[in-house]
Amino acid sequence: MIPRTLFNADHEGFRDTVRRFIDREIAPFHAGWEEQGYVDREVWRKAGANGLLCLTMPEALGGAGADKLFSVVLMEELTIAGASGIGFGLHNEIVAPYLLRYGTDEQKQRWLPKFASGELIGAIAMSEPAAGSDLQGIKTTAIKQGDHYLLNGSKTFITNGWHADVVIVVAKTAPEAGAKGTSLLVVERGMPGFEKGKRLKKLGLKAQDTSELFFSNVRVPLANLLGPENSGFVSLMQELPWERLQIAIAAVAAAQIAIDRTLVYVKERQAFGQSVGAFQNTRFTLAGLQAQVQAARVFVDRCIELLMHGALDTATASMAKLWTTDLECKVIDECLQLFGGYGFMWEYPIARQFADSRVQRIYGGTNEIMKEVIARSMGLR
Repeated sequence: MIPRTLFNADHEGFRDTVRRFIDREIAPFHAGWEEQGYVDREVWRKAGANGLLCLTMPEALGGAGADKLFSVVLMEELTIAGASGIGFGLHNEIVAPYLLRYGTDEQKQRWLPKFASGELIGAIAMSEPAAGSDLQGIKTTAIKQGDHYLLNGSKTFITNGWHADVVIVVAKTAPEAGAKGTSLLVVERGMPGFEKGKRLKKLGLKAQDTSELFFSNVRVPLANLLGPENSGFVSLMQELPWERLQIAIAAVAAAQIAIDRTLVYVKERQAFGQSVGAFQNTRFTLAGLQAQVQAARVFVDRCIELLMHGALDTATASMAKLWTTDLECKVIDECLQLFGGYGFMWEYPIARQFADSRVQRIYGGTNEIMKEVIARSMGLR
């Protein structure tokens, strides 16, 4: 295996901290959270108290002022533990960065310290019943009226939606202008007309509180506009490389732990008088998968390096998301096959990985959209 060179001693020390937190505060409760369809809110406060929230936010706003590699460590360890359905990543590295990058000083002071402590949970509402990857097709509107916007519409598939206290809502403030009339508004729990729908029952990520959100004449103060009016689509596009790379990071971690678990199983499981791992089919299957995952890890680590230097472009991030999530699903499927009938049993982590992994090729922009982005970067239109 090619040694990874991204992390220093501080990152690896943090990795140990994350593992201890998972062992103490997540692993014993995760099966129950899957049953109830959401994690207990208390784990967010405990994560904040242990410095696991808003790692990359400035210390003055309650964060740790750490580099993004600390967030990479957290993403990897949650994935390895089978706890990727816990929405820390979206809270830490999607919602909070939008507030930090586009928020006013007052907005940052109002929300980010409570994000870091776990007192507030964040979500971002893009997808709608008739608009998923096509964000230009959203129908939610926010029409300015005096000192507020009147927000109307609905969103679906919203991670952290049921728990959320602060939601960044993508809406049309100038519907006639298309994508150029899109803005970001921050909606807060308790605003009249803001309702949360049922928690959605999903194929995988069962502990994640994914829900519908409804907005009926919600009066959103002008002070809750995030960034300049009608610049929302540009803001969303600027954040996409990091968002898609996060999916790729989780995909590689998931594929590797699937191989690792399968190796343990096939060495112990006996069939026809020998271990399953002694059969040539098993050895060749796992060898081929490991070669592909190793190549994926090298590519993703290089993308992380580019990100750290501000040089990761949308097309490259889209390549990482496309390749690694397709590979993740392939690896987990082939590993599950080597478990035989036990691979189909929910008590085995490989079965839960199979269910959890499928959405990776859908969210963050479907893999078909990734191909379109890559093709356009090649001059194909």
